[in-house]
Amino acid sequence: MKNSPQVWLNELEEELKGNILRFWMEHTLDEAHGGFVGEIDNQMNVIAGAEKSLVLNARILWTFASAYRLYGTAEYLKMAERAFDYLNQHFIDKEHGGLFWMVDAYGVPSQPKKQIYGHSFAIYALAEFHHATGRADALQQAVDLFHMVEKYGYDPIYKGYIEALSREWQMTDNLSLSSKDMNEKKSMNTHLHVLEGYTGLYRVWKSEELKSKLAELIETMLEHIIDADGKHFHLFLDEEWHVKSESISFGHDIEGSWLLVEAAEVLGDEDLLQRVRKVAISMADAVLAEGIAEDGGIWNEADKSGFIDKSEESRDWWPQAEAIVGFYNAYQLTGDQRFLEAAENAWAFTDKYIVDHKYGEWYWGIDEALQPLAHAPKVSAWKCPYHNSRACFEMIGRLTSTSTIKETK
Repeated sequence: MKNSPQVWLNELEEELKGNILRFWMEHTLDEAHGGFVGEIDNQMNVIAGAEKSLVLNARILWTFASAYRLYGTAEYLKMAERAFDYLNQHFIDKEHGGLFWMVDAYGVPSQPKKQIYGHSFAIYALAEFHHATGRADALQQAVDLFHMVEKYGYDPIYKGYIEALSREWQMTDNLSLSSKDMNEKKSMNTHLHVLEGYTGLYRVWKSEELKSKLAELIETMLEHIIDADGKHFHLFLDEEWHVKSESISFGHDIEGSWLLVEAAEVLGDEDLLQRVRKVAISMADAVLAEGIAEDGGIWNEADKSGFIDKSEESRDWWPQAEAIVGFYNAYQLTGDQRFLEAAENAWAFTDKYIVDHKYGEWYWGIDEALQPLAHAPKVSAWKCPYHNSRACFEMIGRLTSTSTIKETK
């Protein structure tokens, strides 16, 4: 290790508390309309009238619930409660159940469809809020959303989860998460975050039904979403699991490698855990071989030929955060110093180029000249305090653990 674990730990804790969390507390409160502003540009201008996304609100709730659980600080609890209250006041569909995908600046539903991805993050956040505070109402909401996802979003024929449904929970052609995504019935991204939400919920609610569903989801991902070589995720698929995309997402590969291990560990199925660990190591090894630049940063995507887009928006903030955790997880599983070095390099690259040391938080990404993307937002529906804060939470926990290296058979 280049620096002692304590030095790295101190750096990450300062980044978390002094930069990321502080930014969201000081700059994102919507004092006029409640909750949090929907968008802030890279020049720190609040974009008037910006929509407020379920994903942003849920990720703020998760982040500050996690921070409160770790530190017990009253101001973190206040932020979590603000996000929880806004979720209840504006995102709940009181007529049809579930949660709206978007509301406008005033909290009025603007995109009322039921996106399973968004519900997964709400489950994740509510379970963590309960974990941090013991609030029974948050747990009940998470459980109710789990049942709703299973009732409407689950595919009983081919297994897995449909991307989206209408406000009334009927089939819809409007499936995609964003304009960048394919309009297919199933995606890696949604399944990865259903996994994440169900893992968080199972930590605090040991339901046999949930246990069965979480185990099935891990198996489904191993069978259909990870490629035959165990190296990369398929990104988009139809309902029968025919692959519809050719791109590789290095950020999702390294993120999924550790989230799958976490899910299997929480589930407690030793046989499944051993299978998942082997896949996680294989995926981390592939990302290390194919997706890392000489400066230690991770590229966003490639195609099957190995071509990497090195143009603008080729290295975003969130894959860097996931690389830190994913490579360190692979190091813990193997003791292989290559993975430790990759995790350290990812953090060094992030601290040098991605962290905004002037205004706080992280830039969306950098261009080919290693300069921040001037027109990318600092806060938006997708620019949230989740990947970066979670990387800090995870690494703080892992660096303070009494057992660094896990045994992998």
